[in-house]
Amino acid sequence: MALAGRTVLFLVTEDWYFLSHRLPIARAVREAGGTVVVATRTSDAAQRIRDEGFRLCPLDIDRSTLNPLQDLKTLRALVRLYRNVRPDIVHHVAIKPTLYGSIAAAWTGVPGVVNAVTGLGFLLISRGPVAAVVRPLLQRAYRYLFNRPNSRLILQNEDDRRFFVRTVGVAPARTVIIRGSGVDIAAFRPTPEPEGTPVALCVSRMLKDKGVGELVEAARLLKRRDAPVRVRLVGPTDDNPASFPPATLKRWQAEGIVEVAGPTDDVAAAYAEAHIAVLPSYREGLPKSLLEGAACGRPMVATDVPGCREICRDGETGLLVPVREAAPLADALERLAGDSDLRQRMGQAARAEVEAHFAEEIIVRDTLALYEEMLAKAERQP
Repeated sequence: MALAGRTVLFLVTEDWYFLSHRLPIARAVREAGGTVVVATRTSDAAQRIRDEGFRLCPLDIDRSTLNPLQDLKTLRALVRLYRNVRPDIVHHVAIKPTLYGSIAAAWTGVPGVVNAVTGLGFLLISRGPVAAVVRPLLQRAYRYLFNRPNSRLILQNEDDRRFFVRTVGVAPARTVIIRGSGVDIAAFRPTPEPEGTPVALCVSRMLKDKGVGELVEAARLLKRRDAPVRVRLVGPTDDNPASFPPATLKRWQAEGIVEVAGPTDDVAAAYAEAHIAVLPSYREGLPKSLLEGAACGRPMVATDVPGCREICRDGETGLLVPVREAAPLADALERLAGDSDLRQRMGQAARAEVEAHFAEEIIVRDTLALYEEMLAKAERQP
């Protein structure tokens, strides 16, 4: 196995994100005889990473700040880290890690650089003035960094690939589609619907660009109609500028508009208590929450945007609605809530889709194959 004796370094912004989205890949590297290093901002999840036998390198990287001095400090820390660890492969995930990690890798001569963009992110989809100024600079930097000979860009859907090829200028040969981070189809499996009023479950960080505001407005409309459906929010607040504050969530709960369940470590159990998976996001790479809902045999309601429509296929595995519009979202939720046969048919199709294309073992296999290809190419270089 080409990974035996090799070192793969994962750079992510949060330790909990590594555990929820990259742990199966890291375990596969370890099982293949490789060494895994994780560089991330640490929290209560740090010990779980160490318990896996991975080397943990705490890093002060803030995905939400635009402070140049703080970002320069982060870049210097990455250069020191890469010189010290001397990884064979670095796997950067999300906007800041792909930018600063790629610069550090170029300066330190890392043989293989994998950049995973899991969605276009705040700077690329935001309509705000700061993003409008920073966006062109970010795209120029990506054009240079992602076209380097030892670099490959992982994207989760064809829409994002077209964006990076046509708008950013990344060569098609530098891109590869790997559809999401995978779902453990043994842990997430279909269960019978619970009795009682149908529950539409949104598993997400409580962000504006996840469509949480539109979902709450849809819940208001459903309440006015006295429609037989409950909307439940599961997930944390965030230091992202687009996050709803805890006080707002408490107000929604007190008004009886939505049920605010907070974060959970058992998403499968949350779906077992629900009937519908809903995510009205503005744009996604490939949303893990919908993949997990589909694996649990739940039909979906999602916005007709890149990422969401990869798994929520209108009329087959769920219903697609226009982005940023509450009324069609309410209509779709009411339709599914009132038709148990439709829910069962779409839920079965959703499960089959996950088994065929999004299972964890498929994603792990494709990612390790990419590592091995890049290592082999690096060895051929003079």
